[in-house]
Amino acid sequence: MEKKLSKKALSKSFHNWYYGHLTCFSQEHMQTFGYLCSMLPLVEELYDNEEDKAKAMNTYTAFFNTEPQLGSVIVGMTAGLEEARANGAEDVDEETINGLRAGLMGPIAGIGDSLVVGTVIPILLGIAMGMSTGGSPLGAIFYIIVWNLFAYFGMRFMYFKGYKLGGKAVDFLVGPQGEALRESISMLGGIVIGAVSATWVSVKTSLQLNNDAGEPYLVLQDKLDAVFPGLLTSLFIFACWYLMAKKRLSPIKVMLLLVVVAFLGALTGFFDPGLAY
Repeated sequence: MEKKLSKKALSKSFHNWYYGHLTCFSQEHMQTFGYLCSMLPLVEELYDNEEDKAKAMNTYTAFFNTEPQLGSVIVGMTAGLEEARANGAEDVDEETINGLRAGLMGPIAGIGDSLVVGTVIPILLGIAMGMSTGGSPLGAIFYIIVWNLFAYFGMRFMYFKGYKLGGKAVDFLVGPQGEALRESISMLGGIVIGAVSATWVSVKTSLQLNNDAGEPYLVLQDKLDAVFPGLLTSLFIFACWYLMAKKRLSPIKVMLLLVVVAFLGALTGFFDPGLAY
C-alpha cells in the first residue's frame, strides 16, 4: 500500500520549521537541528520500524543553512522526496536528498536575502517609520502584525508548493530563470534601499565661522546645500557601502566606527546632536 503523508503531519512539520528553524543555532550547525525538528513528524508517520526512522533522520544531520522564509520550499521538497523514498523509489536515497539540499540552500539564500531582507523588510520598515512620526506606536504595531502575517503565510505557501512540486522546482530555482529572478530582485532591492536611505537618512554639519562680533559669516551646511544638496548624506551612505561591500567589514564594525565618527564630530563641533546639558 502506498504511503501518503497526512495534512496533519505536513502541517506539524511546517510549524516545527516556522517556529524552530533556528533551534540550537550555532556556527557549526546553523539550521541543522531546526531541519531535523521539522522532519521528525514526517518520519514518524512514514516509517514503522525504529531502525528505518533512525536511518531516515540521519539524512538530515548534514549541515544546512539558508534564508529561512523562502528556504521553507526546500523543507517541503524534501518532505515529498522522503515520501517517495518511503514508498521504495529507487532514484531517491540519502545522497539524492542531501545533494538537493546542498545545491539549493545557496541559490535560495541569494533570492531570499534579496527579496525578503533587501526588499520586503525595508519597505515595511519605511512605512512603519512614517506611521511612527511624533512617537506614535502605530508604526511598531503595523510592522509586527504585517511582518508576521507575511512570514507565516508566505512560508506556508512555499512549504506546500515545494511538497507538491518536489524535484521539478530545482530546474527553475537553479537554472537560467532562477538566475534572472535573482538579478531582478537584487536590482529592485538596491532601488528600495536607495529610496529608504534618501528618505530617512540625513547627515548635516553645524560647522560655522564667526566674525569678531560673534556673528556667523560662513555656515558650511548652507554652502554645501547650494552646491550639492544632501552631499554629506550621500557620502555617508557611500562610505558605509564601501566599507561593507569592498572592505568586507561587518555591519557591527561599521556601526561602531560610525559611533566613533559621531562622537568626534560632536566633540569638535562638526556635528550638533542637539543635546542640552
